[in-house]
Amino acid sequence: MNKEDYKDYSDRMKKSIDSVTADFAAVRAGRANAAVLDRITVDYYGTPTPIHQIASIASPDPRQLVVTPWDTGALKLIERAIQESDLGINPQNDGKSIRLAFPQLTEERRKELVKQIRKYAEGGKVAIRNIRRDAMENFKKQQKASEITEDDYKIAEKDLQKLTDDMCKELDALLEKKEKELMAV
Repeated sequence: MNKEDYKDYSDRMKKSIDSVTADFAAVRAGRANAAVLDRITVDYYGTPTPIHQIASIASPDPRQLVVTPWDTGALKLIERAIQESDLGINPQNDGKSIRLAFPQLTEERRKELVKQIRKYAEGGKVAIRNIRRDAMENFKKQQKASEITEDDYKIAEKDLQKLTDDMCKELDALLEKKEKELMAV
């Protein structure tokens, strides 16, 4: 059994976890966090452009973000993109920058956010299981082609299951940490 085979599948599973971590970062937890703007793109000269590429983002206090575009012509575009996003915050435009005030989270909103991050985590687990399934199909083909023995196939199956379980536990730990963060604010 080739260790490179496992490494490829392990790397793919880690990328799934990284994706879920990025999704978690985009969920606002009552504090101002520039990561909430990462998913918002602005139609800047006909090209969808992330806000952080056309503006500076600062956090003057824990509950506020200030977006200052380098090109003042992009101010209205950024404001519109934020309004159309699912962020749920109304931007205030002062002619030079956009202020985003993050209100205190209500109990109802916290529960909605917990549901949302659970969906992200479950999506990550599904992606990890799909990678395991692809790996098992690959090893099954190798066994049928007599490239590996049946014992090697059983070992691969066991190792992949352990890898999958470890990755799912890592996702569960990330989910638990994010849930505590959301409920503590």
